[in-house]
Amino acid sequence: MIPRSRATARAVVYRTFYRLPVSMRRRLVRLTVPKYIVGAVTLVRDSEAAPPGRLLLLRQPPGHSWSLPAGLLKRGEDPVVGAARELAEESGLRLSPDRLRPAVPNAVVHAKGWVDVVFEADVPAAQAELVVDGAEVFEAAWHRLDDLPRLSRATARLLAYYGIGPLATGTDA
Repeated sequence: MIPRSRATARAVVYRTFYRLPVSMRRRLVRLTVPKYIVGAVTLVRDSEAAPPGRLLLLRQPPGHSWSLPAGLLKRGEDPVVGAARELAEESGLRLSPDRLRPAVPNAVVHAKGWVDVVFEADVPAAQAELVVDGAEVFEAAWHRLDDLPRLSRATARLLAYYGIGPLATGTDA
């Protein structure tokens, strides 16, 4: 139960807030509500690979570890559209947004103030032409799930949510 004095003060604050013009209320909310950076990530699996399967990974600067196709959403961009855009930009693999399905969990909230919206797709690797620009991405390749290369910390942590990679098995990345 909330003490009476605290409840009264809270009621006064709310009454005052709702008397303010809408534009001022919006500004106050923007100042007080936590801000998050939102990114879109795609887990692309080789639909033709024998178990345990293969996953598309990228080697990006500085080039010491591998990561997933991902990037920040543009303002107002639908997450699935952003995921398809980033996948095409980074790997050359062009999939329409309707070919991407929400992963479970679909959103992963990180402690450092960002949220990843994660999607999955199955693609026959033999028919997928991977093209990288050499600047943003050095290399794109398919890797067996039981023999993953060195992953970035963020990628290893994200994949653990889906039971994939070294952190899913209890070893360190």
